[in-house]
Amino acid sequence: MSESLGTGLRALALVAALVIPLAFLSDYNLFRLTLVASYALALLGLNLLMGFGGQISLGHGAFLAVGSYTTGILVASFDVPYWATTPCAALLCGLLGFLVGWPALRLRGPYLALVTLALATAVPQGLKHPALETWTGGVQGILLSKPDAPWGLPLNPDQWLYLVAFLLDCMAFLLVARLMRGRIGRAIVAVRDQATAAEAMGINIASIKTRTFALSAMLAGIAGSISALAIEFVAPDSFSVFLSITLFVGAVVGGAASIAGAIPGAVFIVAVPSLANILSKSAPGIAYGAILILCLYALPSGVAGLFRRTRKRGRPRVDIRVAQAKPEETKHAA
Repeated sequence: MSESLGTGLRALALVAALVIPLAFLSDYNLFRLTLVASYALALLGLNLLMGFGGQISLGHGAFLAVGSYTTGILVASFDVPYWATTPCAALLCGLLGFLVGWPALRLRGPYLALVTLALATAVPQGLKHPALETWTGGVQGILLSKPDAPWGLPLNPDQWLYLVAFLLDCMAFLLVARLMRGRIGRAIVAVRDQATAAEAMGINIASIKTRTFALSAMLAGIAGSISALAIEFVAPDSFSVFLSITLFVGAVVGGAASIAGAIPGAVFIVAVPSLANILSKSAPGIAYGAILILCLYALPSGVAGLFRRTRKRGRPRVDIRVAQAKPEETKHAA
């Protein structure tokens, strides 16, 4: 009964998250929600890599850049339909993630983080290279336009793009949740917790780690494609190292070892900088840092960890005790 009630509440929440923004929010707020949806995809991949896979990455901003530029170049230079560019961005980022993940197999902890940080530093600079300027636009970037709703749907471009991002999020979260409940998901966690024991049980550690890195990069590539269409502009300076650090912060605040934690983490990424500007227009960085420290102090395991603790406290406790009867009590009972 409780499981069916929980499923019904989740379905109702999904319907509300789709209908209410489309019906009541302005185009600007829909734009911000679309950014939240795109960042949630990137954080979902980062949580899969870090929280479940145990691999630290400070370079996911590079995968967002590749996904954004894939969509921008295909649309602006080759007139490819926008809906066909997102799978291309996912495949290209998946290949890049596999190539990065393979040599990183020998690295762990801070050394792997430094390798991914180097990737985040190199990609924006490479996009400015004169050899690629014909397609990337150099420092000027690429201008895009939001797609119109097809089939005569009564939706403006912001509403349609939010609908697309929402549906992509639903599919991605469902697929990752199913993946983590299955054999591959258990193998990913086993490699994180006890790599030696997992290898002894026949798990191919190299294959699991590289495929996890590739899937994480694919999700970031989809996020980059959606954000490029939402912002309508792609430039190298939009994908600085600070973006990768921001994604890392969002994963920690939301809860790295959680699938649902990607959503509050994405809300933090989009909402907190604006809140910091409101609190202190002269020094928003100080306000941002104070909010971040407060969140880390109050939520050491992230927002998802707080929800898990609250749910456990709300469940009724059943005290099951198996008592061994004493010999005297057994004789008395007989």
